[in-house]
Amino acid sequence: MKLAILSRAPQAYSTQRLRTAAQQRGHDVKVLNTLRFGIDLSGPEPDLQYRGRQLSDYDAILPRIGNSITYFGTAVVRQFEQMDVYTPNTANGITNARDKLRATQILSRHNIGMPATTFVRNRADLRPAIERVGGAPVVIKLLEGTQGIGVILAPEVKVAEAIIETLHSTKQNVLIQSFIKESRGRDIRALVVGDRVVAAMRRSAAGDEFRSNVHRGGTVAAVELTPEYEQAAVRSAQIMGLKVAGVDMLEGNEGPLVMEVNSSPGLQGIETATKLDVAGAIIDYIANQVAFPEIDVRQRLTVSTGYGVAELLVHGAADLVGTTLGESGLWDRDITVLTLHRGTTVIPNPRKGVVLEAEDRLLCFGRLEEMRSMIPERRRRRQKVRKLPKEPIPAPVEAAS
Repeated sequence: MKLAILSRAPQAYSTQRLRTAAQQRGHDVKVLNTLRFGIDLSGPEPDLQYRGRQLSDYDAILPRIGNSITYFGTAVVRQFEQMDVYTPNTANGITNARDKLRATQILSRHNIGMPATTFVRNRADLRPAIERVGGAPVVIKLLEGTQGIGVILAPEVKVAEAIIETLHSTKQNVLIQSFIKESRGRDIRALVVGDRVVAAMRRSAAGDEFRSNVHRGGTVAAVELTPEYEQAAVRSAQIMGLKVAGVDMLEGNEGPLVMEVNSSPGLQGIETATKLDVAGAIIDYIANQVAFPEIDVRQRLTVSTGYGVAELLVHGAADLVGTTLGESGLWDRDITVLTLHRGTTVIPNPRKGVVLEAEDRLLCFGRLEEMRSMIPERRRRRQKVRKLPKEPIPAPVEAAS
């Protein structure tokens, strides 16, 4: 295959390892500076320029997009997607993972274990927010920090308030998270490729440092993950829309707690710790997937007038409970069930013999009017727009003297 690695750091360990692994497998590989692309929307087909010239054809790309160029970098990746070039990490997946708040919101929707987290902006809301995550000490995180930068441990409530107020004054947005004492300055990095963890390591902080990042002086050692931790890592990467990801987890008393999903994980630490050819596993996966480029399913399925994608919830009192998909009548109403979500389990392309249970969520494609008719109405009548009052803004009432 012909592969392009999108990177501004051709001499970095990760970039060199990926390029070497591709070359050793006989692939044609080039490292292209992400900032030298030009998105060409002037012709009948989506296209890209590179260094002022039309880009040649590629079978696949591997994005290594840095934090500082997320917006432009994801625009380039999105253009490759429009050109049907395979990428293991889509623009949407990279964007989701890059913003810690957005990532936490998405993962929380799918019952992924995470440290208790809050996000507030007003000074008056700080103390209640800190109390909601269990009180001090708390961890304060910048939304777009990386390599442990912008992660602060506040030992007391007043200290936390002062730090957050200072960051807010500089236009920074921060998350407030509970401090997981039992992790004792350790975490696990699982490298997910496709639907499996290909390597995992435990990172331990140095001295009194609570951040275990290698860039902060932490040490690493290979670790064998339990099925619980492996499943949490794979599900987190898949939920974010990433086929190649580094998933960071804390070892909580009740199981794995996902901290972050990294769309451009470094390879040096984990290859050194595990002695495994992680770069080769990534290249092999991409080579096996080039015939199946990732596409924006919702975008493709909604181009037909009157048809679209929707999620239907099977309510506890619904007639569908206890019936099979084949008996549900969905196919007769021109509705196709793409996936069935049951708790933390996802059943892709479910068969007609599957029996529906209360709280099942069905991701469907079909006629929008038919799907809308299956959603309980909140109001029976369409409310009328009232006439504007004679006095739209009442005069202020004078206080009694």
